[in-house]
Parts: sequence; C-alpha cells; structure tokens
Amino acid sequence: MGVTLTTQAADHIEKYLEKRGKGVGLRLGVRTTGCSGMAYKLEYVDDPLSEDQVFESHGVKVFIDPKSLVYLEGTQLDYAREGLNEGFKFSNPNEKATCGCGESFTV
Repeated sequence: MGVTLTTQAADHIEKYLEKRGKGVGLRLGVRTTGCSGMAYKLEYVDDPLSEDQVFESHGVKVFIDPKSLVYLEGTQLDYAREGLNEGFKFSNPNEKATCGCGESFTV
C-alpha cells in the first residue's frame, strides 16, 4: 500500500523542488514528541539513503525510513489552503488519536 500524494501535494512538492534548484523528492517520517507521542517530519531529499523505502505518486518520490514506515503505511499526504492557512495534511489510517493542537498523534 505504501504512502501516496494527492495531485495538489505532488504539484506543491514539484514546484518547491524546482524553486530550490535541487532535490529528488520528499522525506516523510515520524519523531517522538508532543502531547500525544508522535509528530510528522518532512524534509526535501537531495541524497537518498540506502535503507529508504521509496514510493512514487504523481511523478514525485516519497522517501521513508523503515522505522517510520510502520506508522505511516497507508497514509495519504495532501496540500490544502483554507482561508489564510495552507500546508500539508495527513490522512493516516494508523492514527488512533490526535492532540488538541493537532501537532501530534498516537497509533
């Protein structure tokens, strides 16, 4: 199943990589933090790691380390604008709960 991007997320990532002038995709991972225990982390990838799992969606590569993949399997990443706010939104079927501020989650 892996991880997928919506067309809006893929377009945003492609535009940003083009603006940066380098990069091969986006790294998606999780880290321990926040009220609920885990938070998403995103960074652009210039040099993939040998242990990365790679998924491609709408022509954009998403790199995930093996430890994070257990928590991210089946996740869809979207990019949305709502009023004055814009950013990535995660639809993760593994989430059991999120904190009130929306910055962290539990599985």
